[in-house]
Amino acid sequence: MDPQPQPTVATALPTHRAPLQPEQPPPQHAWQFFRAGGVDQVIIQSGEDIAHLAELDQKLWVALACPTRGIEFDERTLDLIDTDKDGRIRPPELLAACAWACAQLRSADELARPGDTLEISAIDDGTEEGAALAAEARRLLAMAGRPEATAIALADVLERSQQLSGMRFNGDGIITVDTAGKDDSVAREAIAHIITTHGSIPPATDKQLPGIDRQRAEAFFAELGQLRAWAAQARGATTGLALGDRTLAATEAMNAVAAKVEDFFARTRLAAYDPRAATALNPSLDGYSAMAGQDLGLASPAITTLPLAPITPGGTLPLRHGVNPAWAKALRNFRERTVEPLLARSNAESLTQDEWQLIQKSLAPCQQWLADRPATRLDTLDEDVREALLAGDAEQRVMALIGEDEAEQAHNEQALGLEKLLRFKRDLLELLNNFVSFSAFYQRRGAIFQAGTLYLDARSCDLVVQVPDAARHAKLAGLAKTYLAYCDCTRKGQKMGIVAAFTAGDVDFLFVGRNGVFYDRDGKDWDATITRIIENPTSIRQAFFSPYKKFVRMVEEQVAKRASASDARAQKSLGTAASTLASTDLKTVGTNASSVTVPGTPRRTDVGTVAAIGVALGSISAVLVGIFGKFVDLGVWIPLALIGIVLAISGPSMLIAWLKLRQRSLGPILDASGWAINGRMRVNTRLGGSLSQVAKVPANARRMLDDPFAESQSPVWVALGVLVAVVVVVFVAWRAHWLDRWVPRVTVTPPVAAPAAGASDATPAASAASAASPAR
Repeated sequence: MDPQPQPTVATALPTHRAPLQPEQPPPQHAWQFFRAGGVDQVIIQSGEDIAHLAELDQKLWVALACPTRGIEFDERTLDLIDTDKDGRIRPPELLAACAWACAQLRSADELARPGDTLEISAIDDGTEEGAALAAEARRLLAMAGRPEATAIALADVLERSQQLSGMRFNGDGIITVDTAGKDDSVAREAIAHIITTHGSIPPATDKQLPGIDRQRAEAFFAELGQLRAWAAQARGATTGLALGDRTLAATEAMNAVAAKVEDFFARTRLAAYDPRAATALNPSLDGYSAMAGQDLGLASPAITTLPLAPITPGGTLPLRHGVNPAWAKALRNFRERTVEPLLARSNAESLTQDEWQLIQKSLAPCQQWLADRPATRLDTLDEDVREALLAGDAEQRVMALIGEDEAEQAHNEQALGLEKLLRFKRDLLELLNNFVSFSAFYQRRGAIFQAGTLYLDARSCDLVVQVPDAARHAKLAGLAKTYLAYCDCTRKGQKMGIVAAFTAGDVDFLFVGRNGVFYDRDGKDWDATITRIIENPTSIRQAFFSPYKKFVRMVEEQVAKRASASDARAQKSLGTAASTLASTDLKTVGTNASSVTVPGTPRRTDVGTVAAIGVALGSISAVLVGIFGKFVDLGVWIPLALIGIVLAISGPSMLIAWLKLRQRSLGPILDASGWAINGRMRVNTRLGGSLSQVAKVPANARRMLDDPFAESQSPVWVALGVLVAVVVVVFVAWRAHWLDRWVPRVTVTPPVAAPAAGASDATPAASAASAASPAR
């Protein structure tokens, strides 16, 4: 009987499968926003907000870039965030700073509690970098004499950094002559020679000496080794020559004078070709006369350029007597080390051209070895110094000092990371509230781009930004539709440029050259002078009165111009008259006084001119009376007419001001300063009123209204003005029938005449109607 088939694993498993659940997206961070400047801005106030900042759409960021200089923020913190060192902070760098800081802490909420002190237990020592930071914190506290402390402050890290400059090994990889110590003369001399040949690293402070690093030391000893190898090869190659190991010295002595020897023999051969050339090839008496008036030395170019010896046709080169004194020593070395050993002559007195060519041929192999000498920067060192450095252990000592200093570099990197973490804990939240959002500005806590407060024209301006180049800044800042005043500030020899936004009050007395006082964020006062102005309305009220003020100013300018012109003509006439009288002969004046005409004397007015002026004035008065009559005939519509006139004058100015105030924004001002603003950042009337505050007397102050210097007014003119105003008001009210309810009607009854013929047919009703017609 066949066994029953066993179910396979596949058939044993149930065939029903649960439907696949769609993969749920990770829950997103719940952000909070506030509305300010016409833009929705994020609220960053917790560690979770900072930790999830990368999830926030960058289109919702207020700024996308800001400079690291010219803003009121710790420059060292900005430099630590600016990893590419281009002087600007961008979102990737800011996000990287937030991510790094959160990774080093157990809880990101530490970043939401700004301060320059951090508990060591708050550092996440579960990671390698975090453990190194915590260990370095404990090490610094132990060095400061507080091993039992549980928290480290930024001041502790900075104090250690300041002490590094005075430490023998500070971990920067640079050693100086003092690093070697007073007892190690070998290392001190080697370091000094390296600085001489390969340069030094400038000191960080005035108290430090220039030093060297590993790269310079290795290059120095490598070149020293190359010279040693070359010298050994040259010695081995010269052992088979006639002079043996002295061949190298003989070749060097020959090379020292080779150019001058060639020059000498070339001159003698030319003189042998033509004896007349000998005189020209030798120095002239005029040349010696010119040298006689100079302070000469053997190294003077005037002597070194002369031939080695006097030129004669086919002459030989003297080696002892009658040679150029500037080359006497070199020729003596050449004679002793080269000529006498090679030619086997003692006390050689001269050298022929054939002997010179023989010497060159004999030393040609060694000449090639000299050409193969490696090019180094050690030629300034004497050969004895190079030999001493090669023979001793200078290299081992110098490299050991560099290695010992580099051993401290790991602690330096950890201390730098600890400083970075402490600075981020103190400053990162503030930077985010001045970059991702402008909550610090709109909550009036002082934004990092606000440089201080400008006091000028009885008001204070809080929206002040540093400006390095006013002309360049003004090209873009004008789009802000804001009244801007550029100022140059000076204080104790220091200079600074600013731009202040006037967002409230009148601007009648703001002009280039006006002075004020600027207080920076540190409370220091600066002298401020306006150098450039961009005009825009500050309020609807200011725009309402602007046309009238411009009209009055225009009238005043025209009156002043006419008065100035009249005064100039009068002065000119008086001057002309005085000159004429002074130049007239006294006798002539006595006899013809009646005939003298003084220039500028008023002439008799023509009657026709007076009549024409009268007609013109009459026409103008008639037109004015007609206009006034039509105006009075409006009756109850007179107030509306007045409102219409006012709107016709001030309406366009107010409309333009309203349009510009709606467009007034902060963006162009900051964009011109190097920021990249992501939104319009409007500055409405309410915010503008808080940015520029006009002077106000305190509410609890007592005011003495009696002004001893007030302009006096005559009571007669005051009463006359009041009377004219009352008459005008009563006249207008009468013509508008506003007084009918108080003034009774007066009825005048005309006398009844005798009925005429045919009047009997008139109806009594017509007579009654005629009699009842009212008279006023």
